[in-house]
Formats: sequence, structure tokens, C-alpha cells
Amino acid sequence: MAADVISGQAVLRRALRRQRGRVVAGIVLLCTHQAAEALVPVAIGLIIDRAVATGDVRALLLSLVGLAALFTVLAFAYRAGARQAYAAVEQEAHLVRVEIARSALDPRGNRSGMRDGELLSVTASDAELSALVVRVAGLCAAAVTAIVVAAVALLVVDVPLGLGVLLGVPLVVVALQRMAPLLSRRSASQQEALAATTALAVDLVTGLRVLRGIGAQDHAARRYAVASRHALDVTLRAATTKGLHLGLTTTVNGLFLAAVAGVAGWLALQGRLTVGELVAVVGLAQFIAEPVQTLGYCVQLFAMARASAGRVARVLGAEPLTRPGTAGPPAPGPARLTLDTIGYAGLDGLCLRVGAGEVLGVLAYDPGEAEALVRLLSGRVPREDYRGTLCVDGVPAEDLHIDAMRGVLLVEQHDVALFEGTLRANLAAAAGAGAGADVDVDEAVLRAAVRAAAAEDVLAAHPHGIDRLLTERGANLSGGQRQRIGLARALVADPPVLVLHNPTTAVDAVTEALLAEGLTAARAAAARGTVLITNSPVLLRATHRVAVIDRGRVVAEGPHEHLLAGDARYREEVLR
Repeated sequence: MAADVISGQAVLRRALRRQRGRVVAGIVLLCTHQAAEALVPVAIGLIIDRAVATGDVRALLLSLVGLAALFTVLAFAYRAGARQAYAAVEQEAHLVRVEIARSALDPRGNRSGMRDGELLSVTASDAELSALVVRVAGLCAAAVTAIVVAAVALLVVDVPLGLGVLLGVPLVVVALQRMAPLLSRRSASQQEALAATTALAVDLVTGLRVLRGIGAQDHAARRYAVASRHALDVTLRAATTKGLHLGLTTTVNGLFLAAVAGVAGWLALQGRLTVGELVAVVGLAQFIAEPVQTLGYCVQLFAMARASAGRVARVLGAEPLTRPGTAGPPAPGPARLTLDTIGYAGLDGLCLRVGAGEVLGVLAYDPGEAEALVRLLSGRVPREDYRGTLCVDGVPAEDLHIDAMRGVLLVEQHDVALFEGTLRANLAAAAGAGAGADVDVDEAVLRAAVRAAAAEDVLAAHPHGIDRLLTERGANLSGGQRQRIGLARALVADPPVLVLHNPTTAVDAVTEALLAEGLTAARAAAARGTVLITNSPVLLRATHRVAVIDRGRVVAEGPHEHLLAGDARYREEVLR
């Protein structure tokens, strides 16, 4: 489904189309169940008139056998139909969750504007709720079938009574449907408030150590309490509306039932109905309450499904953040990475060049300019948002297929993301195996990368060594350990150009010196280009040259020692 045509209604229609086999089977079986259930009071009325009132034992026995068969059919039909309906809902919810995950993990990014917590809420809640449209289809069809069968039976007994039911039920449904827009709005507000609260919770849990470090945990807790209170208020408003709708449905349904039963009683007093027909009419009047109630419930379900489908469509219909080209891997050139007169965010006319086997240090006096450079190199900036040219092996980055681009250029973010699983699986993920999956990477390669990243102590500190288990995001490691394992993983990938952003901010000085030595030796031995965006004097000393960025462009360039000796501002920035 193309991004420009995805809407909430399209998501609902697609669900019905995708699950049409189960939907049709469920509708047939549930309609059979409701038709059989509607015939139960009719059958009882016939038994009274033709067997009980006449004293015909044979007819009574046959009638009881037929009634037992009717109950068998309706029980089997309900069980099989409900199974089809629930299977369709769960299957559709699964498919939607997979699509949302695929969209969230799209390497091109997307413009949904949702935070991680909001995406989590859409995946966990809205996917399931939007799939309820499949269940609504079966319930509505079954309820309509029940009402039609009951109305036909009433027409056979008494035409005016049957016509009253046929005309009265649609009026009741239309009246209840008038609350559907309000239910949709309240459901949408509820889902949005819950998603925002979930997103805030994810942010707070992720940054809990930082919050504790600066003593801001109490402020964060108050902020979450405010968001949670708002979500509670919105949820209560939605629940109030749903309760009002349910109360109206029950009241209108009861009044309608009383009217039908009252008219039937009056007809019986007039002699126009037999005892069996009166029992059948009263039974049908009571039975009709169930499908009318079901139709009212379907209004609520559809309102929730429509609101959640809109949020699902917002994710699935989001435009890609970037639009890579189709060119394959470029032939290696003397300049593996070239930036020419780049203008983006704080960058203004930036020019950089990284050759094969070169270790380039980049010092930005403004941290925001360093962040802008990292975003640009990581492919998170649309082509229309920056000026100038970014070339990989002489080919403009926007012309390369994303796999070709990432096969040459790898950016290791400052905030290292480790996966739950073994340390081995995390390291081997860089070689093409997913974290937590069975991996087959030469252990010598893994240990060489760990050694180059000065992370051997992380293995030695645990009895399981390289097979130690990591919790989510590597929370059972210290900040410095996470940084070094992230660097080791990047070295296992062995990209032609590796960009590192402040890779040692949580590492002590001695370990940092070992890391700088191991990193430069490993990259130089493989003739790989490396960009170190940092203000660490230890890392800058290990580079071949340093480019200094001020006000968006390179203002000084040369070996670290020369800049340290001849540039006062550089010296102040690095040695402070």
C-alpha cells in the first residue's frame, strides 16, 4: 500500500480484505448460530401447540429430538465461528505489528514524528484494536441475521408485529450510531494520551542514570505524574462515554422488548395468538435484545478500531526520511569519503576528505556542529535539507543504494545500543548476524576486535567471558564498558570508513590510551579510513591529522602536535 494512500479507513478495509477467508467463514458460522438460536423460541412454541396441547407423545419425542439437533448446530456453529473470528483478529494484529516494526526499523527512517514509546504503544495496543474491525464484521452480520430471522418468524405469527420489529430495530440502531463520532474522538484521545505517557516513561527509564546523576529524578517523577494524570482523565472521559452508550443501549433495548411483549400479550388476550405463539413471541422479543445489544457493542468496537487505525496509518503512511539511490557498491578510490562545501544546520561550507588507511580527527568548537556532522554522515538527513556534496568513493551519497552506502561507511553513535543476549551475539551482529541469533563468526576476529577496543577486562570480569549475558541496552555494563563493546562491534564490521563520535567519554585515561593505540593500529593494518569526532587529546594525538571546525567550516588543519603548539584556542579547547 503506497504511503500517499494510507488512511485509517484504508487500514480497516485492508484488514477485511486480507482476512476475507476467515471473515467469510466466521460470518457464515456465526450467522448460522444466530439463526438457529432465533429459531429456539419458535421451536418451543410449535412443540407447545402441536405436541403438548394435543397430548401427542410421538410428536413430543420427535420435537425434542429436533430441538436437541438445533442446540447441537448452534453450539457447534458458535464455537467454530468464534474460533475463525478470533484467529482473524490475532492474525491481522500480528501482520500489522510486523509492518509497524518494519517501518520503524526502515534504515531510511520515517517522518511519522512519533517517539520510541509512542511507536511501542501503537505496536502493542493500536495494532490489536485496529484489527477488531474483523470481529465487528462477523458480529454485525450475525446480529442482523438474528434480527431478520426473528422478524420473519414474527411476520408469520402476526404481520403488524413483524413489521413493527423490522421498522423499529433499524431506528434503534441509527439512534445509537449517532454517538459513534464522539466515541471515536474519545478513543483516539485516550490512545494518544496513553502513547505519550508510554513514550515519556521510556525516555525516563532510558535516562534514569543521568537523572540520578544530576539529581533531577524528583522533577522527572512529577512530570510523569502530570502526564499519567492527564492520561487517566482522558481514559475516564472515554469510559464515561462508553458507559453512557452502553446504558442507552440497554435502556432502549429494554423499552423495545417491553413494547413487543406487551403487544403480543394484548393479541393473545384478543384470541389472535395461541399459547404456543405467545410463548414464541415473548421468547423472540427477549432474544432480540441480544442482537440489538450486540449492534450497540459493535458501534463501540468500530469506534475504537477506527481511532487506532488512524494511528496505525500515521506510522505506515509516513514518508521515508531519506530516499537513497540505486547504485551498487562503488569502486574504492584514493578518497574514500569527501565532503565538499556542505551546508546543514550549523555547518556552512564544510570541506573534509578521508583517504584509505587515514585516521582523521575532527574537533568542532560547537558540539552542535559535531552532532550535525554525525547526522549527515549517518544518512539521517534528507538530500533537500543540506547543500553541497557528500561523496563515497567519488559517488554522490544520494545516488548509492542504502546497502552500498552502509557497506562503505559506518557511523558508531555516541549513545551505544546493545541488545539483550550474549556479548558474543552482540559482537557478531556486526558481521551480519542478528543479536540473539545463532552466529558463526571466527572467535579470533571477535577477540582481536575486543583487544583493539581495550575491552578485554569486560570479558575477564565475568566467568562466562565472551558468552556472558547482557540485559536490555547492556544495562548490566558500565558506561565505559558499553562504549568499548560498541567500538569492538564496529571493528568486527570492518567498514572501509568508520566514523566514531566521542567514543571514550566514559573511559578512564589509561584505558583510553590503550584504546587509541589499538584502534589506530587495527585500522591502519587493514588500510581503512577512520574519522574520530572528539575533543579528547589522547584520541586526537593518535590521528594522522586533525580538522578544526568553527562556525561551520574548517578553520585549521594539521597534526595534533602542530596545532597544539601553534593554535591557542585549539590548545585551550583540548587541554581544558
